[in-house]
Amino acid sequence: MNKVPMTVEGAEALRHELDDLKKVQRPRITQAIAEAREHGDLKENAEYHAAREQQSFCEGRIQEIEGKLSNAQIIDVKAIEPSGKVIFGTTVTIVNTETDQEVRYKIVGDDESDVKNNKISVNSPIARALIGKEEGDIAMVKTPGGEVEYEIDKVEHI
Repeated sequence: MNKVPMTVEGAEALRHELDDLKKVQRPRITQAIAEAREHGDLKENAEYHAAREQQSFCEGRIQEIEGKLSNAQIIDVKAIEPSGKVIFGTTVTIVNTETDQEVRYKIVGDDESDVKNNKISVNSPIARALIGKEEGDIAMVKTPGGEVEYEIDKVEHI
């Protein structure tokens, strides 16, 4: 399988979620199933069916996270010598050349992207336009409303 790029913070968040699912959620759900079984007839026991559904979701999520972590290529951008070039994991400050609006994005893996927190996927149109460019370069980003021109103001390894 192909390796999936992931930041150190993203991998740590997935490990934390996996730990919670295995050590907290799984035992809680198992206990709920045991309690529901004590109520008798399982065919008409809504609590039992709800607990089994939760168990199925939990086990599926555990497998999904383990799969992502096993295929992850964890990249620590802080360990890479800053060169002013936009690469995976860097935090980029860009300026819209028309409106002078400044935006700051961190380029992360697909699972870590969160636009509200200014984390964009490496596969997003903006990130694809920025990757490989350097401070001072102009990047053309294709948007639904047409092409937008951004100047790369600052590239940080934070």
